[in-house]
Amino acid sequence: MASQINLCAVHAAILVMFMLIAAFVPVDASSKTVPFNIKPGGTVNTFTESIEQYVCSFTSASQGGTNEEWMMSLGLSDDEMFSCTLWRPQGVSYLLFNQFKVELKGAKIKYANGYSQTAPAGQDVLLKQDELIIGDSVVTHAEGKFRSQLSKLTVVGLVKHDEL
Repeated sequence: MASQINLCAVHAAILVMFMLIAAFVPVDASSKTVPFNIKPGGTVNTFTESIEQYVCSFTSASQGGTNEEWMMSLGLSDDEMFSCTLWRPQGVSYLLFNQFKVELKGAKIKYANGYSQTAPAGQDVLLKQDELIIGDSVVTHAEGKFRSQLSKLTVVGLVKHDEL
């Protein structure tokens, strides 16, 4: 009888330990941030990441400078929004972009904004709305109006559902 009580106590202790671990270890597959490089030289490069079936692709061509490290953050919210943000951590890119395109797969774009430079003091410089073309699944530069400066892009889309 005493061994049964001890066995129950051990099982209870193990259960409590697993519950504590689960409470304090974040398991968040609904967001991630990854670094990537943009290579100048005028060649077109694409970087793609996904969360579940939702995909963000960034395609660009640029000139000047050297390889720059950029970041891509993806998020999938409970209110059925998928976000993709690309940025230069240093706030300013020394590359001149000939072109860029962000494409979302699995979501319809509801919001997009770009910045020519970002600053820690909150003095970010927005691209003019006529520098961007925003479609249902693609945000791209406006030929002849985009001024070649880019340091951050944010694109948010509503997750698509298959109709029954």
